[in-house]
Amino acid sequence: MAVGAGILISRLFGLVRQRAIGHFLGVGDTADVLSAALRIPNVLQNLLGEGVLSASFVPVYARLRAEGREGDAARLARSVGALLAAVSAVVVLAGMAFAPALVAMISGGFSAEKRALTVHLVRILFPGMGALVLAAWCLGILNAHRKFFVSYTAPVAWNIAIIVTLLAGAPTQDPAGVARLVAIGAVIGSVLQFAVQLPWLVHLLPAARDGPWRTAELRRVMTNFFPVVLGRGVVQVSGWLDQLIASFATAGAASVLFYAQNIALLPVSVFGMAVSASELTEMSGRSSDKVEQAIHERLQGGLRAIAWFVVPSSVALLVLGDVLAGAVLQTGQFQRSDTVWVWAVLAGSSVGLLAGTLGRLYNSAWYALHDTRTPVRIALLRIVIAAVLGSTAALLVPDWIGIEPKWGVAGLTLSASVAAWVEFALLRRALNARIGWTGLPNGFLPRLWGAALMAGAVGFGIKIMLGATHPMLLAVIVFAAYGVLYFGMTSLFGISESGAALQRIRVRLGIGVRSGDGS
Repeated sequence: MAVGAGILISRLFGLVRQRAIGHFLGVGDTADVLSAALRIPNVLQNLLGEGVLSASFVPVYARLRAEGREGDAARLARSVGALLAAVSAVVVLAGMAFAPALVAMISGGFSAEKRALTVHLVRILFPGMGALVLAAWCLGILNAHRKFFVSYTAPVAWNIAIIVTLLAGAPTQDPAGVARLVAIGAVIGSVLQFAVQLPWLVHLLPAARDGPWRTAELRRVMTNFFPVVLGRGVVQVSGWLDQLIASFATAGAASVLFYAQNIALLPVSVFGMAVSASELTEMSGRSSDKVEQAIHERLQGGLRAIAWFVVPSSVALLVLGDVLAGAVLQTGQFQRSDTVWVWAVLAGSSVGLLAGTLGRLYNSAWYALHDTRTPVRIALLRIVIAAVLGSTAALLVPDWIGIEPKWGVAGLTLSASVAAWVEFALLRRALNARIGWTGLPNGFLPRLWGAALMAGAVGFGIKIMLGATHPMLLAVIVFAAYGVLYFGMTSLFGISESGAALQRIRVRLGIGVRSGDGS
């Protein structure tokens, strides 16, 4: 709950950031450039940052703390931080120097003018990447100490910096100037995201003690680090390929893909990342002979929790994606036609949303077993499937079936969804072969899908009835009805997660709780 709350707050500010950008830039060439420029340092930050640290550093650090070796754990944390700082500095300098080559690799379909502006923005953004890597190091330590809320709300500082910088000085008649301000705000926000976590680390890491910094634990982190970099690289290559393919499609395709992915990330982050991050700490914080038992104990509940939240999210993106996109983005330069375009891309994402979030939890289970190679091998297959299907769907299928080229971008997210289901199935089968059966009980998913589809049909009907209502008001009415109906029907269908959530709400509100005995 702490992770989910922190991520939710951060993502909501992220949607406000996207609304501000969409207001000034809408969908078009400059928005395409900004989406590509933001993605390049983000790819490298993800390679060195949160995902890699979660897989390589957190399990080792949490194990040391579980064994009562606080001094060794602190020494390991400081050593990893120093190495990350050194590597990040080199990457930042190299990224600024080789920005033209990086831009050509990720946006090869852009015109010369668009690529020149992208290079300029990338060189502004790269210094912020180093601060974000160190912020991810802070997050890993805070997670191991179960300080989830602090670490996952830190990105709010990044979003606020961009929003304030943009609103304070955006030149409405100069789209390139708007993009430049976003880049500057992102660098300021990166530093702030790192700075707000530092005070907590002072209390969590004991003062430095004498002893070697090259330890068996550090070697284990480094041994796991490179396979995870490769694995995360495979994941990032998927986003890079989507961006590259979109750059060869029609103008606006790259920015529409960027807007849609940020919206689709909300349920993935709030529910999938929240459960995966917290359960990784719990599964890793056991002695080596009890890790498999811990995985069995924690995995089943985590899978049910993710499915209960993500199934209605998938249906919402598919059936009500225009309502959501309109509420978030439809203002200023962002028109209703752009909202419908984003909806089509969200519909493609909805197909694989459940597989992607469940797959995150299975990855955490493998990381708790200190096996980073199995997820890498499976991820490689996923990227091949997504690349072949995605390029075909985005660039060839529209011409084959006689539709506008712009709709091909929805094929990218649909292809990624198919690949996500393949990855999830293989991760689950491999883990089951190692530790025994894991998965959701029979009949659980059909009840969730039934409840979500019925609630979605009602929500769609309300959307049609209300017609031209303001997008934000429409979203409030539609999603309030949708959420209440889904919650009510899953309770009626006997889903225990609904009953547990209702009980938590009643306790929070003091309803039905007798004073004195807490019953």
